[in-house]
Amino acid sequence: MASADGMAELRDDIGAVLRAEADAIWALEGRLDWDSVSRVVDLLLTLEGRVYAMGCGTSGVAARKIAHTFSCVGCPATYLNPADAPHGGLGAVKKGDVVFLVSKGGETAELMGILPALAHLGATVIAVTGVADSTIGRAADLVLTVEVDGEPDPHNMLATASTLSVAALMDGIAIALMRRNGFDPSWFGVVHPGGAVGHRLNGRDSGQREN
Repeated sequence: MASADGMAELRDDIGAVLRAEADAIWALEGRLDWDSVSRVVDLLLTLEGRVYAMGCGTSGVAARKIAHTFSCVGCPATYLNPADAPHGGLGAVKKGDVVFLVSKGGETAELMGILPALAHLGATVIAVTGVADSTIGRAADLVLTVEVDGEPDPHNMLATASTLSVAALMDGIAIALMRRNGFDPSWFGVVHPGGAVGHRLNGRDSGQREN
């Protein structure tokens, strides 16, 4: 067990990260282009095609989260692996679909390489990036700029506060969709029968925690 001094130092280190990440999310509300956010929500509410989310590395984790959360609220979405996309995976994308490209710097090579194909396929591209004036940002039909002052690690390297800010914004958009698309909680019970949420929605006692 750590000494009292060691425990205090550990709490200071981790507490500083928690505060920095919370501050980044809090600041995002005042930095967003709300017209772009509104256009994205309107687009998703009237969408007749499908939604895809793409990203590499930590941004790929965020893209998977976007696809999962959207699917949970009645907006079916799929994560499309950027490594597989140029090897035939892009065949899933059709005219009228929406593709979210998640890239902190907007210069992810794997995503830049498929921009011409997405344009040819007729998909609407939405960049989720910290740099609107980037290759991906300039090529996109819409840009959601998620800018943070810096990452909380001492070298400003790990995409932590920036990734959480992306996830928080997209969570907000998902919940905005839920409030506007006639979402029925009983349907959620069908697609989410497992875990504590599924037990609660389907009238079963739950002694387990959500995984």
